Order: sequence, then structure tokens, then C-alpha cells
Amino acid sequence: MIKKLLIKNSFEKEKIKKNRYNTLLKKFDNTMLEIKGEIKNKESFYYLLNKDYKFNFEIKDIKKFEKFKNIALIGMGGSILGSEAIYSFLKKKIKKNFYFFDNIDYEKIQDFSKKNNLKKILFIVISKSGNTVETLSNLLFLKIIKKNSKNVIIISERKNSLLYKLSRSLKLFYIEHNPNLGGRYSVLSEVGIIPAYLMGVNIYKIRKNLDILFDNKGKKILRESSINLANFLNKNKFQNLILVNYSPKLEKFLYWLQQLIAESLGKKKRGFLPIVSNNPKDHHSLLQLYLDGPRDKLFYVFSDKENDQKKLSVKKLTEEIHYLENKTLSSIKSSQKNAFIKTISKKNIPFREFVFEKFDEETLGELFIYFILETIIIGKLSKTNPFDQPAVEQVKVLTNYYLKKFPKQ
Repeated sequence: MIKKLLIKNSFEKEKIKKNRYNTLLKKFDNTMLEIKGEIKNKESFYYLLNKDYKFNFEIKDIKKFEKFKNIALIGMGGSILGSEAIYSFLKKKIKKNFYFFDNIDYEKIQDFSKKNNLKKILFIVISKSGNTVETLSNLLFLKIIKKNSKNVIIISERKNSLLYKLSRSLKLFYIEHNPNLGGRYSVLSEVGIIPAYLMGVNIYKIRKNLDILFDNKGKKILRESSINLANFLNKNKFQNLILVNYSPKLEKFLYWLQQLIAESLGKKKRGFLPIVSNNPKDHHSLLQLYLDGPRDKLFYVFSDKENDQKKLSVKKLTEEIHYLENKTLSSIKSSQKNAFIKTISKKNIPFREFVFEKFDEETLGELFIYFILETIIIGKLSKTNPFDQPAVEQVKVLTNYYLKKFPKQ
């Protein structure tokens, strides 16, 4: 990302008192030392960053699934959002059809069942706990599992859960979910890497530059952004984080980022509410609020430098729109993005800009690890546990209670 992505921000306009800045800087340095010290520890979360990370599978065992041209992923949240981001980001390289079931949607799954021969589709079923009710429900609805099924891969923790027990009793192909990684942090582990391998992309390049944020340039960008964002979070100054997207390939990545930020930092009555805003479409629905509504919003602006070749020709139509002559759709969208940034700059609304030069595996891997580390560090600097999700667990417990107490509802 440091090599192939331009990052700008206007955070320096938000002044931090010297004592406060020095306190956050010291915490940042200590956190980076802690992370570096834990990278070789296989029992640590940060082992994920190790270049020699040992997967819970062998490539030779996955090769037998390469024959499948149609692959369906069943999961929720972090178990599937990362894979969907990879698929969308690298779609030009991928020759297979992937289907994602990340919600309970009767019509979608019923239509899928009717239109496809399910025996010819590979199903990858992912749940860290092995008990995710939506994942289990979709799996049971499809009726695809039976003893010795050759088109099912189960990924879950090795514990006494429904998915794990099913994989054992029915002799299904099973891969252990790293117990040290929560779902939203698991994209660079088995959870995202196995689907990526079966997409035909280079999984080694995705993980190639995971240490890039420890060099001087990468560390500087991470330090300044993390300190400013932690300061915003501590002051509870900006409640809404608008992910302003001008690149369709990034939409699924931004939904992955949305979960990462919301679940990791939304605690103790503080947090950023991340909202994916696809543009320029939203210029015509939300822009008025963005620019003239409450000053409770922080903006991340995403775009790319890819340019389409087809140009507009309007001379034969009318001189009134001559300014569109020889313009590409990309250049029109770029003008709209530049106008938006210029306007929020004039209004002193804080923003960050991410401009992609290339869509490849290395860039995507660096992008994943940047936001993973930044989110964790912001949590550490703001005394927020970035790894738990206590409120979500309350809803899961109540959901199971209602299902068991009211079986006929």
C-alpha cells in the first residue's frame, strides 16, 4: 500500500495539545514494540504477521478442489466479508464463479438451489465458533451435507461445536480455524487464504509485505493517523465515519472495513459509525447532509487511477455540453471526487484520501494489514479492547433463547 497507494490526510489541522500528543506517541511506540515482540509467538494474535505463518492446511490437500469452477461461500461477518473483498478487488484475474451467502435471504438461496446443480458446486462453510445460527441455517436449507461429501469444506475451531461435530461424524473435509483470531481479523489466515487460492490468485503475494508498516515510511503514516484517530475517539468528536467510494472494485472491501471498525472500536458509548457511501451516486442524495449537516462526520475518500479508454463524443449533438467532448467516464468521476475534496477542505472538515494505482495481490494484502493494525492501535491508544464484542454476544445468547423457548414462532 505504501508503494502503490497514495495516502493524504488533513488531520494535522486538528491540533492536539503537546502533552496529550506525547502521551499517545509513547503508547504508540510501546504498542509497536509489543507487536514486534509477539510476531514469532504462535499462540499470539500477532503471529498472523509472521512471514513464516504456518497454515492449518497443506496446499496439496486443497488442490483436489481446484476442479470446481463454481464455488459458494457460506458464512457471516468476518468469516466471509474478507473473501468477498478479495473476489471483488481482483475479479479481472479470476475465472471462476463465486457465490456469497452472508445473510438469511430465502429468495436468494431458493433461487440458487433451483438454478444450479448443487453437486457440481464446492461449498466452503466458515464459522469460528462453529455455532453461528445463520450459517447453520443456510447450510441446512441447501441440504448439501451427507456422509463423505466431496464438495464441502468446513472451517471452524476445533472444539465441541455443531459444525466441528458434523465434519467429524460425516467425514467432511475440515480445516481448523486459528483460535487466536477473531473473524474480523481472519482474512489473512485460512479463512481468506483458502478461498483466495481457489480463486486462482497468488496467495503468497497477498501476504508478501505484511511487515511494510514497520519500516520508517510505513510506521510514520501509521503513527500519525493512529494518534489523530485515537484523539478523535477519546474526545468523542466525530460519531460518523463516511467511507466515500469512487471505485466500484472497493465496495466489498469497504464493507469488510466497516465491520472491522464498528466491532473493534464501538464500545463504552464511543466509536465511529462507518457508512459505505458509493459515489458519485450519493452526490445526489447525501451530499447536502455531508457538507451542510452536523459537523459530526469524518471522511475517508477512496478512488483509483485506472482509466477507461472510451471517450464521449458530443460535437454532433449540441455545443451546450462541449465540455464533455473526449471525456471518459473515469475522468468525469475524478472531477466529481476532486470537487468534493476541494469543498470539504475549504470547510475544514477532516478527511483522508486513498488513491489506488494498481489492483493486485500485494496492494490488497498491504491494505488489509494497514487497517487491521491501525484499528488495533487506535483501540490500544483509546483504552478500548479491539478484540472483543460483548454486546454482540448478548444478542446471540438471546437469539438462541428465543429459538429454543419458542420453537413454533
